[in-house]
Amino acid sequence: MRIELNQLKLFLSDSNLVPKEILEQVAEEAAKSGKNLGALLLEKKLIQEAELQKVYAYILGIPFVDLSKETIPIEILQIVPELIAKKYNIVAFEKTGTNLKVAMLNPEDLQTIDFIKKKTGLKIVPCLTTRENIQGILRQYEKSLKAEFGDILTGDIKPDGKNEDDENLEQVAAGLPIIRIVDTLLKHAILESASDIHIEPEEKAVHVRYRIDGVLHDAMTLPKDVATGLVARIKVLSNLKLDEHRLPQDGRFKIQNEEYNISFRVSILPIFDGEKIVMRLLDESSKGLTLEKMGLVGSALEAVHREINKPNGMILVTGPTGSGKTTTLYTVMDILNTPEVNISTVEDPVEYRMPRVNQTQVNPKIGMTFAAALRSLLRQDPDIIMVGEIRDQETLEIAMHAAMTGHLVLSTLHTNSASATLPRMLDMGAEPFLIASTVNVIIAQRLVRCLCVECRKPYKLDKKEIESLGKSYDMETILQYLKDTPISRKFVEKAKDWGEVTLYKKTGCDQCMGEGYHGRNGIYEVLPMDTEIRKLVTQSATTEEIEKTAKKNGMATIAEDGFLKIVQGITSLEEVLRVTKE
Repeated sequence: MRIELNQLKLFLSDSNLVPKEILEQVAEEAAKSGKNLGALLLEKKLIQEAELQKVYAYILGIPFVDLSKETIPIEILQIVPELIAKKYNIVAFEKTGTNLKVAMLNPEDLQTIDFIKKKTGLKIVPCLTTRENIQGILRQYEKSLKAEFGDILTGDIKPDGKNEDDENLEQVAAGLPIIRIVDTLLKHAILESASDIHIEPEEKAVHVRYRIDGVLHDAMTLPKDVATGLVARIKVLSNLKLDEHRLPQDGRFKIQNEEYNISFRVSILPIFDGEKIVMRLLDESSKGLTLEKMGLVGSALEAVHREINKPNGMILVTGPTGSGKTTTLYTVMDILNTPEVNISTVEDPVEYRMPRVNQTQVNPKIGMTFAAALRSLLRQDPDIIMVGEIRDQETLEIAMHAAMTGHLVLSTLHTNSASATLPRMLDMGAEPFLIASTVNVIIAQRLVRCLCVECRKPYKLDKKEIESLGKSYDMETILQYLKDTPISRKFVEKAKDWGEVTLYKKTGCDQCMGEGYHGRNGIYEVLPMDTEIRKLVTQSATTEEIEKTAKKNGMATIAEDGFLKIVQGITSLEEVLRVTKE
């Protein structure tokens, strides 16, 4: 946009958006380097893009629009073709009579405005917005792809003849309708932040479901005719055998572009009506995940940070399948991943690729078990070892000896609570003194869905609900814990009982696609191995005895951490009940 440096400087100075001394320095740098002043301020993070765009809009005398929470009707959105919208960063968002309002990054792009005016026959009213707003609206084009399925399915997608030989299957897999169907299924899954895609053939149809925020949702139902081509196409992408229909197969493929870098882990299993496909989506472009963002807070967070920075010992993460254990381990590895240390892993399978980390995948068919891989790995001079899962006594013993001989060992176990982990290790045949001397900290976790902040609704519990909850939880102890915890105190300090505490429940809006939830957060139970706990382990104490002592020493249970997230408005009571009620 043609805005003079001095003109922009004057307006920014009057608005006090940037301190005057800093503005002078950056303006001088812009004049010397020939760079745009606005771009330089954004680069140095001295101003938000939205604030800068508002200043531009004021100077140019055109409206500024915030579309971050808008859902544009599909008939308005498609007035500007998707290719034009993406290429020129321009989207239509409102039509009144013969006037069409468009949001853009450069309202002086008269050529594009003129093109849309000629194509639509409407009067174009340009408005300024941010790049983030444009990207959000562009994603709405892709969410409308379901409407195109009718057109896709009119193609010839059945193999020629009755024999599904290799050549026929390759032809079907390479056919345009099948390619478009698979591309659309994958694109939808990525847009909706699905973690898994389930493609399930039945007698008369093929059902597609996405797992979003830990819960499966019906995505679409396709004709049975597409089943063969669909399986063939995914086998081609995953480099699997096309003519193998009787045995399970596992593979991988990747989709990489400017917007995302997604790895798909594919599992194909023969079932009665064909072959079922489950694809796990792994976002390899996601960066910056921290323990805080995952939901660890207060003394639990401090304990984890303290223990992972020790040079040796064991860090154990426990919980059921799908509770985010592997993500926690990868986050810890990311924190510890510096040039000074050698990190090696043994996994089944390798979930995410990490730079500067030596990752080994087990293969029991050829004798490459966790124990065998771990034994060899110890000769590779590692500082930090991550074992995907401790499943047997041999793996446990090698991991514990590694922890004793100067290595930091990260691993997972399947137990319901942090306290139950220590008796479980005793059951697996570990020596009590070894457990006591090697384990640093145990983290038990669950994942809960986060309430949509746009539509969550406050409410209070009635007497009947409080009585019902009292059968599962010690509600008085939990309320006292919340009052004693700095992060939750302000939400409950004036409450005499649970009837006076504000909770939130889901409703559903356009932002969360009517679900009432968006994203997930962890709830945790962190058990550091202090002197008292070590003593109990050497005495082969029960889960109840260990938990009682840990709570006395300040450990918050998963339920208490869940209620902390409830009073903060992060999640709902129903979600915490779903993952903690046994």
